Amino acid sequence: MERIHATYLIESPYEIEKAAAVLAGEQSSGTFVSVPGETDELKTRFAARVENIELLDHVSEPSMPGEVIENKTYQRAKVKVSWSIENFGYNIPAMISTLQGNLYELRQFTGLKLDDFEVPESFASHFRGPQFGMKGTKQLAGVEAERPMIGTIIKPSVGLTPEYTANLVKSLAEAGIDFVKDDELLGSAANSPFDIRVEKIMKEINEFADKTGKKIMYAFNITGDLETMKANYEIVVKAGGTCAMVSINSVGWTGVKQVCDWGELSIHGHRNGWGMLNRHPLLGINFPAYNKIWRLAGVDQMHVNGIKNKFWESDDSVVRSIKSCHTPFLNNESVIPVVSSGQWGGQAFETYRRTQTTDLLYMAGGGIMAHPSGPQGGVKALHQAWKGAVDGMTLEEAAKQYKEFSESVVKFGS
Repeated sequence: MERIHATYLIESPYEIEKAAAVLAGEQSSGTFVSVPGETDELKTRFAARVENIELLDHVSEPSMPGEVIENKTYQRAKVKVSWSIENFGYNIPAMISTLQGNLYELRQFTGLKLDDFEVPESFASHFRGPQFGMKGTKQLAGVEAERPMIGTIIKPSVGLTPEYTANLVKSLAEAGIDFVKDDELLGSAANSPFDIRVEKIMKEINEFADKTGKKIMYAFNITGDLETMKANYEIVVKAGGTCAMVSINSVGWTGVKQVCDWGELSIHGHRNGWGMLNRHPLLGINFPAYNKIWRLAGVDQMHVNGIKNKFWESDDSVVRSIKSCHTPFLNNESVIPVVSSGQWGGQAFETYRRTQTTDLLYMAGGGIMAHPSGPQGGVKALHQAWKGAVDGMTLEEAAKQYKEFSESVVKFGS
């Protein structure tokens, strides 16, 4: 039978072979004692298997609470475990429960993190994947050239009226923006009801598209229960929008897949709450595994933080996340990495050097909104920075050549 393979980073005071066997048993047919009906035939067919163990380093202190054994060090390892798809078929929530269930609570582990997983090719016939993906999303936003999509977030996050927001979007469109989004904190606020906000913003976007032929993409935050998301989705479609944003951790896999299955809008997956899932180096889930879960649901755009970002995540982790979005998965369209969090044009040079790609949505909130020459200057500065990076300029050379980018360096460079 076809099998799913998952790779974990683990830490334990026990012999790693025994700890890995406990993981495999807990997450398949085993329990802490033999029980009636647990035949050798059953275990052969349904039990998880430990496929490989790669020993790493020892540490003297546990990374998390767990079993304490006197005079023992804690061994770290990378472990690959597999399951027959007979155990859960193509039921992704059941698969997630298997890959990320009670194993996090096992006392044998003082560290455990799902790093990545692989599914059989048969999954491709059950899951469409992203409807638009990287290429389709860039096309919807009118970005045909070999450059990133340049985007921003409406700031302040909440409190602005629909009229003010729409006027700001108009200015951003005239400045050359490709993408604008609601902040994840903004749903349907008292002074900015969702339907009115969509109406006012899309009026400006549609009028700009009629005049110029370029229709910028706006990601309206439709997050809510399924009924609310369906109503909000239809409002966006009726107004001529091209994108909806969903807080994927809040909504959950089943709800996100339903939104993606409606199939008319590019879905912007906002991962707020990511730190809760990933910040500890030996607890939770790493981005390659996380990304695949949401690609199975059909998300087109995935947040990855950014180089020298304002959060805790390292540059190495961000680069790995970007590459994960571009890596083929079940022959589905790559998703577009959303580079954000404290970005301005200055990080473009290191981002391009380390990834050698312009297949990004590069977003700056304050880096555009707080530019000395206003949002228009901020948009120009980002375009200039990326042109300089791709042309092989240094940051200093680009600052000498481009006025708006030079202003960014003075404002944000410290």
